[in-house]
Amino acid sequence: MDAVYERSVSGDIDEIGRRLEHAVQARKYGVLGCIDLREKMKSKGVEFSPACRIYEVCDPNRAKQVLESDMSIATVLPCRIALYESAGTMKLATLRPRSILASFDRPGLDDEASQVEEDLKAIIDDAAAS
Repeated sequence: MDAVYERSVSGDIDEIGRRLEHAVQARKYGVLGCIDLREKMKSKGVEFSPACRIYEVCDPNRAKQVLESDMSIATVLPCRIALYESAGTMKLATLRPRSILASFDRPGLDDEASQVEEDLKAIIDDAAAS
């Protein structure tokens, strides 16, 4: 299984971003923040041309459950969904939570990781289909 779930998506970055935010909310997750990588790098004096926004998303109840099990998992939270341009195509992508949590060797979290992964895939699929 690939560590990344990725979908090509049509539309401009602002439109796709709105669809993504709507899909996140529809699944009872929240957008904690969005980093516009091109703008952030420009503010640091670095020219970066591809469009790239990184959305930090979270289901606070699931995050609480996972963190109460192992606080070191905070190093990979919140979940991120990247919206970026690659070779003229817009894409949505996320790291698969099951792949990420496997590195923590916490088998008791398999169900949570699977559910979050299914939710993130559905969020991306919903935003890509709109």
